[in-house]
Amino acid sequence: MFDADVASNRLGIELLSAADGSAVARMRITDGMVNGHHIAHGGYVFLLADTAFALACNSHGPATVAAGADITFIRPARQGDVLVARANERTRYGRSGIYDVTVSREGGEVVAEFRGQSRTLRAAAPPDAGGSDPGERDRAPTAGQGR
Repeated sequence: MFDADVASNRLGIELLSAADGSAVARMRITDGMVNGHHIAHGGYVFLLADTAFALACNSHGPATVAAGADITFIRPARQGDVLVARANERTRYGRSGIYDVTVSREGGEVVAEFRGQSRTLRAAAPPDAGGSDPGERDRAPTAGQGR
């Protein structure tokens, strides 16, 4: 999944680990990621946290997507900072889950706290199953089908 994540790869996000409902990802704040206050744009910090969240909730195998997410910015990140996002599963129930992600500078100083809610997609219906189903949008694509 991470290899196909064009957005994360173009931003230089590195996957450090992902297994059993947890993941660690890293990203350096570049000059193109700062805002008019000369601090990291919050969208990039959110994207890093969201990537770690996605890696953690997909580490179980079935295709899983975000159902919602919140972030609290604790302190600013600056150009040149290397941020590390550590995602951990809090709970899974049915097809839903809750994950917490802490984004820190490499030295350990917390920059942001993120909480994501996940939803595991149903397997796609076989192509010959026919008919449109109201739950169709909540299904993982089959091989060759785009998202």
